[in-house]
Amino acid sequence: MSRTSQRHRATAESNVSIRLDLDSSTPPVVSTGLPFFDHMLCQLGKHSGVTLEVTATGDLQVDPHHTVEDVGIVLGETLAEALGEKAGVRRFASVSLPLDETLVNVALDLSGRSYLRYDVEMGPDSAGLGSPPFEPQLAEEFWRAFVNGAKLTLHITLAYGRNPHHILEASFKGVARALREAMRIEGDGVPSTKGML
Repeated sequence: MSRTSQRHRATAESNVSIRLDLDSSTPPVVSTGLPFFDHMLCQLGKHSGVTLEVTATGDLQVDPHHTVEDVGIVLGETLAEALGEKAGVRRFASVSLPLDETLVNVALDLSGRSYLRYDVEMGPDSAGLGSPPFEPQLAEEFWRAFVNGAKLTLHITLAYGRNPHHILEASFKGVARALREAMRIEGDGVPSTKGML
């Protein structure tokens, strides 16, 4: 069974196309108009061990929020479609991921239920990263959209850290590594007493 999906979503605010193959690993190809966000999505693709292609354009002159949120929505829906009925997946995974002075804890469940706990405190005046700037608080909006699209449970907790770049990068890498484990095929049945996820 091929665990692949390709989805497209166009609105008055953004145009997003994503291709995902969970069982092959090629270098990520990402273009959103937000270089720092591209960097984060490349981390997600690389460290989850998948093939990820993302192309997005949006009204960045208004606010990057639309583009970031819509990429999250489409990526989540693409992942859900690629996972299908989730037969044989490991389902649960957690990881503690360090990046220099930062440590982020991630736990996830391919549960079929959307829930995000995002406990990552950064100062409200944290400067945007890259140009055009990616405001650090947009990461939470991305993860919320991703979780809703993918229908999974995700907890991201900052244990400690100071550098916003390190905090966000550790978060994306941590989710990637947890996804890699949770998506791994280790059986043939659906890992739920309900018989479905």
